Amino acid sequence: MTKTYIIESGQKPTEEQLKEIEEAQNSPIVFDEDCEELSPAMMKAFKSAVVQRNRKKKA
Repeated sequence: MTKTYIIESGQKPTEEQLKEIEEAQNSPIVFDEDCEELSPAMMKAFKSAVVQRNRKKKA
């Protein structure tokens, strides 16, 4: 499950939000048939796509 928080400039996260983030950091990643672990080749392609996307955002 993914949770998204929008924090405006100058706003600080609540103690509850910080606690949830810490818990998420310590929990393991669980892969299943809907979200399988990426192979090394797929991970490389994914990272390349992210770099290209970020270049376009900065331009």
